[in-house]
Amino acid sequence: MAAATLARFVFLEAMRSGLPWLAGATLIAVIGLAGFLAQVAVTESQALELSVAAAVLRSAAIFLVCAHVAASTLREINDKGLELMLALPLRRSTHYLGRLAGFALCAVALSAAFCAPLFWWARPSLVACWGASLACEAVLAAAVTLFFAMTLAQLVPAMAATLGLYVLGRSIATMQAIASGPLSDPTFAAKVEQHSVDALAAVLPRLDQVTRAEWLLYGAPPAGAYVAALTGLVVFGALVTLAGLIDFHRRSV
Repeated sequence: MAAATLARFVFLEAMRSGLPWLAGATLIAVIGLAGFLAQVAVTESQALELSVAAAVLRSAAIFLVCAHVAASTLREINDKGLELMLALPLRRSTHYLGRLAGFALCAVALSAAFCAPLFWWARPSLVACWGASLACEAVLAAAVTLFFAMTLAQLVPAMAATLGLYVLGRSIATMQAIASGPLSDPTFAAKVEQHSVDALAAVLPRLDQVTRAEWLLYGAPPAGAYVAALTGLVVFGALVTLAGLIDFHRRSV
């Protein structure tokens, strides 16, 4: 009950901040960009509009979630609000999980809002599939940002670490393909590099397999692959949350 109350206050704080205005401005900008592309595209204008809009909306959703979580968490730490909250007769796990639940609600609400323009171009079932994946990805971004914000306690390092991990998760498959491609050198150093990239890929979330624009264009992925990709996000998010709880319990705030 206490965690649910804290999650509600975190969500209300987000709704009363500048996050809804930024989300609205982003939607207007994406719709304007799509309209511009429709005018300049020679062929396949609808496919171009949809793919660009989906990519921009996905990136904007992740960035806004990360920025809000980092700013809100660090503002509370700097204003000594976290110390005041810890003075209450509640466990630290309740504080952490309640705050994370509130940020997760913000991520889901933002993902739902960013799916709305896509109904103009794609079938509702495909948009729902893409939107559920975006919601899972945004919740994972919120969990990772909360972990880094609590651990590093500074805005720029927390944002850099979160976005760096996100970009790495998005590009690790490309890095693997380059490292193991036919043009790679058959030397010992190249083999070490290839195995290092494979080891890194084994512990990173496969963000390149989720929230793909081609789902909206060519149909949803197979159910098995879709569930496996989202399960990977859930497992990584659970591990990050566990790490955050351990770090929050051992720190003196």
